[in-house]
Amino acid sequence: MVSNTCRLCPGYVSSQSPLWNVDPFTHRRPERCLHLRTSAGNLWQPLAHILSGQAKQLPVAAYLMSTSVHRRRLPSAFPVLDEALQPIHNDVFEANLRNSQACQERYIEYMEKVKKGGGENAVKRHTQRNKKMLVTDRLRMLFDDGYYFELSPFAGMGLPYGDIPSAGCLTGIGKINGLWCVFIANDATVSGGTAYPITVKKQLRAQDVAIQNRLPCVYLVDSGGAFLPLQSEIFPDKNQGGRTFYNEAIMSAMKIPQVSVVCGSCTAGGAYIPTMAEETVMVHRIGTIFLGGPPLVKAATGEEVSPENLGGATLHAEVSGCVDHFASVEKEAYETTRNIISTLNFELPEEDEAGVEEPLHSVEELMGLAPRDYEHSLEVKLILSRLTDGSKFQEFKARYGTTLVTGFARISRHQVGIVASNGALTHNASLKGSHFVQLCDQRDIPLIFLQNTVPMPELTLSQTQAETNANRLKAQGSMMSAVACASVPKITIVIGGCHGAESYAMCGRSFDPNFLFLWPNARVSLVAPGHSAALAQEEEDVEKINKRLEKESSAFFSSGRLWDDGVILPQDTRKVLSDCLKIIKQQEYQLSKEKIRTPLLRM
Repeated sequence: MVSNTCRLCPGYVSSQSPLWNVDPFTHRRPERCLHLRTSAGNLWQPLAHILSGQAKQLPVAAYLMSTSVHRRRLPSAFPVLDEALQPIHNDVFEANLRNSQACQERYIEYMEKVKKGGGENAVKRHTQRNKKMLVTDRLRMLFDDGYYFELSPFAGMGLPYGDIPSAGCLTGIGKINGLWCVFIANDATVSGGTAYPITVKKQLRAQDVAIQNRLPCVYLVDSGGAFLPLQSEIFPDKNQGGRTFYNEAIMSAMKIPQVSVVCGSCTAGGAYIPTMAEETVMVHRIGTIFLGGPPLVKAATGEEVSPENLGGATLHAEVSGCVDHFASVEKEAYETTRNIISTLNFELPEEDEAGVEEPLHSVEELMGLAPRDYEHSLEVKLILSRLTDGSKFQEFKARYGTTLVTGFARISRHQVGIVASNGALTHNASLKGSHFVQLCDQRDIPLIFLQNTVPMPELTLSQTQAETNANRLKAQGSMMSAVACASVPKITIVIGGCHGAESYAMCGRSFDPNFLFLWPNARVSLVAPGHSAALAQEEEDVEKINKRLEKESSAFFSSGRLWDDGVILPQDTRKVLSDCLKIIKQQEYQLSKEKIRTPLLRM
């Protein structure tokens, strides 16, 4: 037998016995240990160490893990973007800044309105008569340091059937014992927790976030069931009420943990949420689960029964077995939930925020770089230099298709590929974008899109223009295919306009990014306000359409209908991107992997 000594394992001499004589992947004899060879075909070689008895007595999986614990990223050698503001930018910057300040005032006004929930009387009834905690207080008790990242807080505002603050439920992501978890929490101060069509849509979006990023999900259930006058928009269709329960089953089969806290009423359809979760905590006296409450029992049988006897925590913890944990008070329920999350099979790395390079330029300057309209757009690299670590950016194809900026950067040490609008998405720019997206997909690098598309497509007024537009159409189709098929995480920030087909190529909502946010100045519409003349015949129609576009293209109109994951202030963008990248990366630390098996079923 031939022997080889590994210089990194001085006590080990590998004997080429028939068991590992030939590499099954390369069909060659292994000459060195795994430390000295990096091909995928040699991943089986640590088995030789273990079977020989010369290596540490570890399971194969543990041994493989131990060899990769101390990996580090390649050092960044990206060039610095020297993008200080120049005197030539002053007029546009100041106009943008005034518009951003007005948008921020509107943002603050909306935020104060949704924080009031169902109003002062409803809050008093909830806390004093019903003896319940407010949903925001519940979330502060549940999450580490009381911090959570809320999604779509303006959902439900400005709808045809009235304002529904936060769509009647809060959704978002927060850390429990260091682990990022999605939450869906009913706000019973808004119509007693009644579910409107926008409520269902918001809950389904939160579940989509959990599925796409493989995040544990916590439900805080305090719901009075569906709003019957709008039942036709809540019950029957594929992506309506019943989809919540379908998603719960699918998530369980995918090994995405789900925990439910019954901290109020769970009536009718709402009763299925806690019974389908993997573990359920129920609060004594304030939590109830039943398909029909005491009034329905009395109407059907004439019998009077209390909510506690019909479906309280004692009944379901001791008799039906519908819940797994009994909590005397709400505080105990959230402590129990935190303990449940700590049992999940994740191995999180040590967090080290030291050494993260801040941008060389102030993020506050982004307020003046957020374009008031397309004509007030400045060079997008000014924005990039205020978002990336150390204002560093390695540009890709810098001299080709310059109306699209592509390249690599780091945000809070997470390597990303950036695709940023810098003008019209021309033929060359689209080919460049397609190439870069495929490159990032090849390297498993997350993509960040900064979207500011042209207000309307270019008209075809000559044969030359027709040929140019046809070529552009083909190239944009190529970029759309690349974006749609890229398997890496994608985050989209609409920094200006989101109009027409170009918004699809820049990973708009229909292209399923992991997260999509709007700046308050953003506009979302088929064409921008003031650019509808080519779409209407009469001058009256043009004026009417422009007025409608002005209203319906607003970022707040969009967010009220859940066309995005929320409106964020420009100066908060770096923090939001950093959190999203950490959230996306967490799935790598789950030790229990997906298996083909039946979903977990409750008793």
